[in-house]
Amino acid sequence: MTAALPIETERLVLRLLQPEDLDALHVYHQLEEVARFQFWSPRSRDELTDKLAEWVEMDGSDAASGKLFLAVILKSENRLIGDLFLGVSDKEARQAEIGYSFNPEFHGRGYASEAVSALIELGFEGFGLHRICGRCDARNPGSYRLMERLKMRREAHFREHAIFKGGWDEEFYYAILEDEWRQLHKD
Repeated sequence: MTAALPIETERLVLRLLQPEDLDALHVYHQLEEVARFQFWSPRSRDELTDKLAEWVEMDGSDAASGKLFLAVILKSENRLIGDLFLGVSDKEARQAEIGYSFNPEFHGRGYASEAVSALIELGFEGFGLHRICGRCDARNPGSYRLMERLKMRREAHFREHAIFKGGWDEEFYYAILEDEWRQLHKD
């Protein structure tokens, strides 16, 4: 995977994560409300230091890992407000999964939609993907509504399929195909 970074949108810059992003990431990665529906628990500064070191190394250039982690920077404040993930799950079939976390201080302003839309565009235009999927806890309307706003289609609703943080979970799976995305974005 290779792509031209950083990416600028109207209000945001998407760039590779850097070690200097630790403080801004920790502001929201330590919050229970952010970790609630993630596969991780609220992260201590030390835990996040270790994770960030891994993410910085996964810049999308290693074809074996096929993982890319990006910072979402609010241009007007030059402030990190979220992070994004794009991970190739099947290189031959050109399939990838997206993920995202945002500082709750910036919820409700369309920043997540703007950032994730740019991430999907990067997947199709920059990496030549065929299909991009995302998944979320069924109790997380902010996440599934985001994917629906971006015209991703709900492909599955898994009920009680795994133990998640001590109880049965429900997950929604969403996806969009390259030709669907192109149809939505043709001039």
